[in-house]
Amino acid sequence: MRLRITIIISLLFFVLSAVYIEGRKVSTTKDTHKPAPGDALVVGSIGEPSILIPMLAGDSASHDVAGLIFNGLVKYAPDLSIVGDLAESWDISEDGLTITFHLRKGVYWTDGVEFTADDVMFGYKTIIDENTPTPYKEDFLQVKKAEVVDRYTFRVTYKEPFAPALASWGNLPILPKHLLEGKDITKTDFGRHPIGMGPFVFQKWEPGQRIVLKANENYFEGRPYLDYYIYRIIPDQATMFMELQAGGVDMMGLTPIQYKRQTNTRFFKENFQKFRYPTFVYTYLGFNLKHPFFKDKRVRKAISYAIDKQEIVDVVLFGLGTVATGPYVPNTWPYNPNVERYDYNPAKARQLLKEAGWVDSDGDGVLDKEGTPFEFTILTNMGNSLRERTATIIQWRLKQIGIKVHIRLIEWATFINEFIDKRRFEAVILGWSIGLDPDQYDIWHSSKTGEKEFNFVSYNNPEVDRLLEIGRRTFDIEKRKKAYYRIQEILADDAPYVFLYVPDALPIVHSRFKGIKPSPIGITYNIHKWYVPKNLQRHHLIP
Repeated sequence: MRLRITIIISLLFFVLSAVYIEGRKVSTTKDTHKPAPGDALVVGSIGEPSILIPMLAGDSASHDVAGLIFNGLVKYAPDLSIVGDLAESWDISEDGLTITFHLRKGVYWTDGVEFTADDVMFGYKTIIDENTPTPYKEDFLQVKKAEVVDRYTFRVTYKEPFAPALASWGNLPILPKHLLEGKDITKTDFGRHPIGMGPFVFQKWEPGQRIVLKANENYFEGRPYLDYYIYRIIPDQATMFMELQAGGVDMMGLTPIQYKRQTNTRFFKENFQKFRYPTFVYTYLGFNLKHPFFKDKRVRKAISYAIDKQEIVDVVLFGLGTVATGPYVPNTWPYNPNVERYDYNPAKARQLLKEAGWVDSDGDGVLDKEGTPFEFTILTNMGNSLRERTATIIQWRLKQIGIKVHIRLIEWATFINEFIDKRRFEAVILGWSIGLDPDQYDIWHSSKTGEKEFNFVSYNNPEVDRLLEIGRRTFDIEKRKKAYYRIQEILADDAPYVFLYVPDALPIVHSRFKGIKPSPIGITYNIHKWYVPKNLQRHHLIP
């Protein structure tokens, strides 16, 4: 089983960092509280989901909620191995081209209809349909043949070796054929009233306010202890923090200043659990490569040199993160530590801009070229204080070299739907949450520049396209590593992004919640096993 062996070996290349609570390594002392059903977890978020059909959603808010409603065939375990989800087991052919999934029996959609291989086939056919506007179909287009062997067996055969094959089936949202067959999923109300098989059942969505999920009494891994999961939309981080203090929110992601200073009090230490762990996430300044200013590589490099990335880590993140040098995070096997680095060097930035024809010809402090001043706008999403503060620092640093920057903050859904998807931007500050497999075909390949696709900066490099194909077409980890190392070298030279920082995750959870077991994949992977002891339960009736 060459594919299975390769996946296990590749995952072992990750350097697993410890997770910390209040700055101390997590204790392995057994929890003595008795699990009990009841209570609700109220989670605060600055972003509102756009749609609850995962294959149609490109934002993390949608996936956070939809991930509690839907399942894939496989998933990652806390030790980063791949384990079954809706698939109980699987067989992989000796050549690695065929995977036969053996599905769980007796699993039901929350409307009472049994889950079968027909639902897997329906999800597969839906995601590859040319009329389905999804950025996630590429992995499934690699399949040569998909077949329902019987009611509980689903088999796929690939055209050629595809390294992320097994893991990709954790990303396919299985959809209910009996409800959606013959319908346009972009027009049905299923995206706002979904039915799944996950640990929680959709109950209601109050736009701009909250989404309420109820425990799935028949969840195949056992009913969650928590009665409800409530996702509150609070666009302002400071307001959300006040709600945390007042008891209106049980869990949120802290900003670095909140983690370091504002929660360093007796109240928070007695009533909350703080966590800190490395993430598979990075933040970047991305350029619209079709904009006249940013077509010249020297300009993009100049801006990279003009930004003090370490300053951002120190000032914005309070040191709770690291400088990013490319699209992979440190301490993972595909990360190349030896790429060209853009350490802060304003003199080098001015030199490159001058070579590109940008000079201050009229003495007003702003560079110009053929009468056009170097002035542009950075867009980012409203409510994200880290990105806003990062934009402010970038604005200041670029002013020092003669570039005038404006900052525009936009509500999340509008930002994505009206500006990112329609390519109506000059530069953006955003972040990518990257998968454990290093394949980033959807972000960097030149064929992925359409609306709703992820290469929205319009990056195009034939060598990167070729290397992306090599990286996904071999099971040999050393060959894959060589391809991804070279991709990072090219991206560093082309500078389509200014890779800014890799932040630490900083969640905080009220201390009445027990059963939390931090791991390299975070803390919410086992949320169906979180519980509140009977004597500590707070919410008994959800309106």
